[in-house]
Amino acid sequence: MILSVSSSVLVICKDAAGVAGNFFAFGLFVSPIATFRRILRNRSTQQFSGLPYIYALLNCLLCMWYGTPFISSDNVLVMSVNLVGAVFQLIYITLFIAYADKVKKIRMLGLLLAVLGLCAIIVAGSLQITDGGMRRIFVGLLSGASLISMFASPLFIINLVIRTKSVEFMPFYLSLSTFLMSSGFFVYGLLNYDPFISIPNGIGTILGIVQLILYFYYSNSSGEDSSEPFIVPYG
Repeated sequence: MILSVSSSVLVICKDAAGVAGNFFAFGLFVSPIATFRRILRNRSTQQFSGLPYIYALLNCLLCMWYGTPFISSDNVLVMSVNLVGAVFQLIYITLFIAYADKVKKIRMLGLLLAVLGLCAIIVAGSLQITDGGMRRIFVGLLSGASLISMFASPLFIINLVIRTKSVEFMPFYLSLSTFLMSSGFFVYGLLNYDPFISIPNGIGTILGIVQLILYFYYSNSSGEDSSEPFIVPYG
């Protein structure tokens, strides 16, 4: 009886952490909206890069595939959050292509097709692995590596903050959303005994803490309040 109650509590806590991760991930997905308002207003992509959205789409598709029942039967919340993320990135990429100059259009279309082709190859290839455990390890390693590189991408911003002693290019709410989302999925991965989720998000949690510490330290010392909305959280 006690074991049954403990197991039920564990499942509830795991699901709660996953739902929280989904909720806070939404903050990351909508963060580029301010950028695209500016693009729509100016009817030009100006100096903005479309690469972050291409890379974010790749990351979402890989993690979404890992969360499907074909790979892991107990990660529906991982599948759902990355499905939403993939839809957002496709919208951003479509808008970027619509307002980019000819050279950027061709480049972005090429990269988009490359990402979709690569994901198709990974899906088809992983389905050829008949052993379910090996299939999960294969896809888990790819999605985990993608997540780690995504969380590591703000390192150049951290370096910029330290060098300039300014938080101008490190928005507070973006750093907070990253920390909260990765913390939620870190707990979810731990309770689900899934290292392909817990380890990457554990790294993301640590980097999120570093960003928040730097933000409070340099904003207090310089009196700055970063509201710059144009740094996206991917790549």
